[in-house]
Amino acid sequence: MTFSVKRFMAIFQKDLKDLYRNMYVSSTALMPLIFAVIYGRMDNVTIEMHLFVISMSLALVGTFLQCAMIAEEKEKNTLRGLMLSPATLTEILSGKSTVTILITVIVTGISMFIMDFSFTGRIGLMAGIILSLIFFIALGTWMGLITRSVLEASVYILPVMFIFGMGNMFIMFAEQYAFLQILEYTPGLQLQEIVELEDAGAGFGELWKPFAIIGAWAIAMVVLAAVTFKKRMMD
Repeated sequence: MTFSVKRFMAIFQKDLKDLYRNMYVSSTALMPLIFAVIYGRMDNVTIEMHLFVISMSLALVGTFLQCAMIAEEKEKNTLRGLMLSPATLTEILSGKSTVTILITVIVTGISMFIMDFSFTGRIGLMAGIILSLIFFIALGTWMGLITRSVLEASVYILPVMFIFGMGNMFIMFAEQYAFLQILEYTPGLQLQEIVELEDAGAGFGELWKPFAIIGAWAIAMVVLAAVTFKKRMMD
């Protein structure tokens, strides 16, 4: 079955309207902006602060919006009808994901503007963010498929926010608590690694490792989300 732009746009427009009506879900986009305003007023804003806000945008906005939209479909008993419609798996997921990607990019862009951060010359960082966004969207899709309501999705997002969104903050305690060392392999910390290597003038030969780690996260989560989606279609 070929990809239908008409079906894709129908799903995209529907989810955009639903998100606009649901202020509880859409208001989560304010948290990264609040941090951006707070940090933006400081005299010395470090790169770690910028990356913290970026990670928060990806983890909270990207994952939660995607998760909540799918969970809301399940809560209203409309997801099953969508799965059984002529729309393909690609059309359904791309339609929903495009809404989340659009909001996440806008929130991240506004946050960085508030903090007066420029992506000029940071091609590696931008590529890392795009790759990380794929992971967070896939994570949100999977979480939405295993949750039963928006309220439940709000609970599930908490560990994601702390582990993936605030990993940059908690990593400083890794020397005291050995189990926190696993945070070094999260996409947020890998973005920090990319920035440090870029600032040191490293080439692709040295940047491949953080990209490989983020890519592994993304591939694993995309596969898990696709398998779970197909399983839900057969349940």
